[in-house]
Amino acid sequence: MPAPIANPRSELAALCERGLDWSSEMPRMLPDATTSRAAAVLVLFGVLDAVPARATGPVARDLDVLLLRRAATLGSHPGQIAFPGGRLEASDDGPIAAALREAAEETGLDPDGIDPLGTLPAMPLPVSNHLVTPVPAWWTRPSEVAAVDHDESVEVFRVPVADLLAPANRANTEHAFDGRTYRAPAFTVDGRLVWGFTAIVLARMFDELGWSEPWDPDRVVEPERL
Repeated sequence: MPAPIANPRSELAALCERGLDWSSEMPRMLPDATTSRAAAVLVLFGVLDAVPARATGPVARDLDVLLLRRAATLGSHPGQIAFPGGRLEASDDGPIAAALREAAEETGLDPDGIDPLGTLPAMPLPVSNHLVTPVPAWWTRPSEVAAVDHDESVEVFRVPVADLLAPANRANTEHAFDGRTYRAPAFTVDGRLVWGFTAIVLARMFDELGWSEPWDPDRVVEPERL
């Protein structure tokens, strides 16, 4: 079994410095690049106080990431598990500021307890015509979180990264587009399915960080059936 990462914060910061390629089978061309909107999401890692720090794989058990479930009534990505985030506004000084502002509005977290580690390359999100910049960050002083506006999100939760990395919790989803079937990564944890943009970002980050463990890519799950 690989030794756990000694300092995940440093590993994440180094990833922001070197960047990565969002390699994915899914088509990534925006329907109209001239009208696409810039957006940012906060990929917030931290340490769960209530979870022992013992290692069960590449990372310690107490390393976690913050996620939320979008309201089922939203016009785009309804009901999906996602990172906190949203569109850049004129008052935002770049994607980091936008990600922190949106995360505070959606989850009630205290931005003063967040250490942004940088940004990753923007990823096109064709289904909603957005260009989304992930902002990895570290929770230096965790604060209480909850779904602030139920018209936007219905739950906010912290997931141990070790649970996402567990081979039994890894899978793919299949999507038909332009006469072809594409596969994209997914995670199944505690009855929740993480898929789409969020799963692609997490899976690619885990691979690049060297945290991923071997799993069965032939395991396919369907979002509507979970």
